[in-house]
Amino acid sequence: MRKAIVTGSFDDMRCSDFRFLEEASRHGELHVFLWSDEVVRSLEGFSPKFPLEERLYLLQAVRYVNQVHPVNQLADRDGLPIQVEPGTAVWVVNEKNDNPQKRAFCASNGIEYQLVKQALLELFPKNHNIFLDDQSSNKKVVVTGCYDWFHSGHVRFFEEVSELGDLYVVVGSDQNVQFLKGQGHPMFPQAERRYVVQSIRFVKQALISSGAGWMDAEPEIALIKPDIYAVNEDGDKPDKRGFCEAHGIQYVVLKRIPKEGLPKRQSVDLRGF
Repeated sequence: MRKAIVTGSFDDMRCSDFRFLEEASRHGELHVFLWSDEVVRSLEGFSPKFPLEERLYLLQAVRYVNQVHPVNQLADRDGLPIQVEPGTAVWVVNEKNDNPQKRAFCASNGIEYQLVKQALLELFPKNHNIFLDDQSSNKKVVVTGCYDWFHSGHVRFFEEVSELGDLYVVVGSDQNVQFLKGQGHPMFPQAERRYVVQSIRFVKQALISSGAGWMDAEPEIALIKPDIYAVNEDGDKPDKRGFCEAHGIQYVVLKRIPKEGLPKRQSVDLRGF
């Protein structure tokens, strides 16, 4: 299978970045050549918001990505950091980063060149019906949350919880997030937040809550019938504990511990970062 190659800093990723990776993966086995902090400073003129190790961890968790390769040296952004055998790879580029220099590089090196139109990145599946895998012998685990400013802490939480069973994530609706957190929340609409969560390989399925309050996921939980409801320390609420006790669901509280070597992240600290 040919390789699909993308390059960049992938710093502070948003929904359009995940969409770009999904579209790029349609052209082949997706390899991300991720700029190091030094390369970002050299090419962009400023430091990335998130260090290489954190950006690497998040990208490796994206279900559309096959491999991530850190790039420590790169002369300019209009060429690839590796030699590619002609006819074996396609360089996939976001439309906003298209230029004649990249096209010329591909033409002279026998590399196919593909653009992803910006308008395409604004389109993504909004269907969030529940599809249960009745053939799976794994336990079903549910987690809930806003997942507004998505970061490595969310990925680490999903990674830990997925070790308990098949992970279903119920993303808070716009209406309920605003009810719980006030005006100005959420920053990103529910369809985008659900899509980003679904893009993480540890997640079996992501959907949007249809209830209200701290137990806004109650209608979805009734359909999923999970064995476990997992929360982190911040999400531990009496309403959730009481619900699980009343319905015979195991209630698991995880400590908010970042992936080894990464900083602790919270959405409230990154809001507007």
